[in-house]
Amino acid sequence: MTYDEAQALARSRGVSRPVYGTIRFLILPLVKLLWRFRITGSEHIPKDGPCVIAPNHKSFYDSFFVGLATPRHVRFMAKKELFEGRSARLLSALGAFPVRRGEADPDALETARMVLREGGVLALFPEGTRHREPDELRAPRRGAGRLAIEAGAPIVPCAISGTEKLFAGWLPRPVRVQLAFAAPIPAGDLEATPEAAADLIENQVWPEVEREFRSLRAKQGLIAALLAALAAGGGVAIRQQRKPKTRAQKVKAKLPKRKKRIGRR
Repeated sequence: MTYDEAQALARSRGVSRPVYGTIRFLILPLVKLLWRFRITGSEHIPKDGPCVIAPNHKSFYDSFFVGLATPRHVRFMAKKELFEGRSARLLSALGAFPVRRGEADPDALETARMVLREGGVLALFPEGTRHREPDELRAPRRGAGRLAIEAGAPIVPCAISGTEKLFAGWLPRPVRVQLAFAAPIPAGDLEATPEAAADLIENQVWPEVEREFRSLRAKQGLIAALLAALAAGGGVAIRQQRKPKTRAQKVKAKLPKRKKRIGRR
C-alpha cells in the first residue's frame, strides 16, 4: 500500500468497528494478564465530541495501550514505513494513518483535522518520537496544541509507563504497564497562533503529563521495593531454617519434654 492509498483509506473508511472492537475485546484481558495493565482516570476522556489525547512516548506499543484504555475509537499517526508491509490494512482498520517523520506533512495534518472535525479522538505524542529512558521525558512540541485549538477540542494529558521493555526476544517480560489520564484542558477559546499552541502544551498540558508520569514511576518503584523486601524476608527465613544447630540446641532437642502437672483443687 502506498502512502497516498493509506491516507485516502484513512479518510474514506476510518476505523473498522468490527475489527477494532474484536481486537480490543481479545487483547485487553491478555495485556492485563501479561503486564498487569492498570488504567486510571479513564473518566476524563469525553464521552463524545472531538478530543486530543497527549501521551508521553516510550514504545512502539504506546498507541495500542492508549487505544485499549478507552472504549472510544482512537485514531493515531504512525510512520509511513509501517504501511508498506502486510500490516498496512490492519493498522488502517485500527485507526492509524501514515505520517512522514522528520518533515512537514500537510496530508497527515489534514487527516488529523478531519478526524477532529468529525468528532473523533486523536492521539498525538508531543515528544514526536520515542524516548526510551525510563525516568525521563523529552521536551514537547506544539503540534498537538495547534490541532486542538483549531478544532476547539479539549486536550487530555496522558502518562504511560512500563512499555519500553515489554519483550525479551519473543517472550513477554514480567513488567507492569500503567497508564493515567488527567483532567481535560479546554482549548476552544484560545487564539490559533503558534504562541498560544506553545503555551497550551508547555505550560498547561505537559506539566500534567510529567506529574502523572512521576506518580506512575513512584508507584512502580514502591511495588518493586515491596517485592524485594518480601523476597529478602523469605530468604532470611529459609536461611534460619537451614542454619546448623549449636551443640546446646542439639542436646536440648534430645531431652524428654516434661509434662505439666495439673494441681488438684
